[in-house]
Amino acid sequence: MKYIVIVADGMADYPIDELDGKTPLEAAKTPNMDFIARNGVVGQANMVPKNMPPGSDVANLSIFGYDPKQYYTGRGPLEAANLGVKLGKDEVVFRCNLVTIAGDIMSDYSSGHISTDEAGVLIELLNKRLATKFIRFYPGTSYRHIMCVKPTPKYSEFTARCTPPHDITGKSIAEYLPSGEGGQFLIDLMKMSNNILMRHEINQVRVDLGENPANMIWLWGQGKKPDLPKFYSKYKVKGSVISAVDLLKGIGRLAGLDIIDVPNITGYYDTDYKAKAEYGLRSLEDKDFILVHIEAPDEAGHNGDLREKITAIENIDREVVSRFLRYVEKKEDARILILPDHPTPVKIKTHTADAVCFAMCGEGIMADSVQSYSEYTSKSGSLNFKEGHKLMNEFLNTGNSKLCLNL
Repeated sequence: MKYIVIVADGMADYPIDELDGKTPLEAAKTPNMDFIARNGVVGQANMVPKNMPPGSDVANLSIFGYDPKQYYTGRGPLEAANLGVKLGKDEVVFRCNLVTIAGDIMSDYSSGHISTDEAGVLIELLNKRLATKFIRFYPGTSYRHIMCVKPTPKYSEFTARCTPPHDITGKSIAEYLPSGEGGQFLIDLMKMSNNILMRHEINQVRVDLGENPANMIWLWGQGKKPDLPKFYSKYKVKGSVISAVDLLKGIGRLAGLDIIDVPNITGYYDTDYKAKAEYGLRSLEDKDFILVHIEAPDEAGHNGDLREKITAIENIDREVVSRFLRYVEKKEDARILILPDHPTPVKIKTHTADAVCFAMCGEGIMADSVQSYSEYTSKSGSLNFKEGHKLMNEFLNTGNSKLCLNL
């Protein structure tokens, strides 16, 4: 059996007046997602447990089948796993965004989606100026980086309350600076980074070109090294992960899955959708499981860009879902699952903890009566997971025996 999971990050949304009360998913042309719904099972799953933050880290742990209440330690160490950072027992890892601050306003959580090459130069500069025997910066992709901190003589713990920068776009940062144990240490680093970065030639050129400068770091999502059981030990399935972001790849590595590097994928609107599908199909030649993650709908949601969100959803349907469906048609002994990790509504520009809609079809999955795929139709589906991490087990090990894929 072959198993295909497609994660359209942040795809779920709320009804929008401009769309006559439809969501972006309902307004988008998604014949292939609708096909999965019509020929399979539709439902809802709570990927974010109660009282946990609705981040992609928590939600995607659930998608992989790991209970966040048991395994979540923070976002930083999940990303560090993909960067090959070896963590000591007491080290704390922070997500480190390169952001644009205008006055005291969080103007851009991504510094205009700065290029990885430019960002690498700036992170290396911070290592030269700010790194000590306690602190080290590691470059990631675009605006997404990490910082590792060892206990210092003054701070034995770093349990400060930190806010994701994409939650405060357009707001004063004064109310959202780190607070609690180690908070002032983090604030001092952020302020020092501002003095260093704002003078660098890269940022001077970006300003001259009308682009947002990467003029400060923002530290958040801290945690210590997690201990995930291997995916194979849980499900007896070997597989791979495709994503442009370190978070998903880091979870995959910790789970013992192979990470497939695909050229020209960016984690933004301009990613190569087709290549993700083609590399995923190729991986199924010798693996039985593939998870393909696409970040674009989430970025559009954070940017409040309705048209780009609809376009991203349609690109996923046309370039990714369609290719895997054709594979399922030829292979027959295969299943496919489509879902977002969490909603990222364009109205509020950040994540919510609402349940997400999913649809799956293939061998052994009995079709219900739902005829299309959306947030609304999923409420009438036949499956509902209050604990979203249980969805993966249902997808891989459902006991139904009737073939429902009418291709």
